[in-house]
Amino acid sequence: MMARISTARTVDTDFWEGRLKQARAFQQAGENLVALANPGDNLSPAISNIVLAAIAYADAITAKHRQLVNTQDHGAAPRLLRDTLGNTLPGSQESRLRKLLSLKDSAQYGARPATLSQAQQQLADLQEFALWAEQQL
Repeated sequence: MMARISTARTVDTDFWEGRLKQARAFQQAGENLVALANPGDNLSPAISNIVLAAIAYADAITAKHRQLVNTQDHGAAPRLLRDTLGNTLPGSQESRLRKLLSLKDSAQYGARPATLSQAQQQLADLQEFALWAEQQL
């Protein structure tokens, strides 16, 4: 049996506040890019900011409740969030986070541009996740 290697690190008790500010800034950047976009524009940078916001919101929650944040493997962030919140983490929010995280590589390293409609959908998912996340803080 292999031991699970943790991708979490310990942080100071006030670290969550900085991550929350980062989350809000990434969200605002994504919202601004979507609001200013025209059909046909490449919205991958907007989706990148949307994903980074979701990661930062998850970090803020785990940092506040357990003084832990996920590092390196962002795919493990939902697991740390589940470990932190247990059954109080709604399945819909866990799924929303997983969906957003699944877009990270294509938004940041892919060659195919994201469309305005894709960015609008991801932004709507982030806004739902952010609303819930703020209530956990």
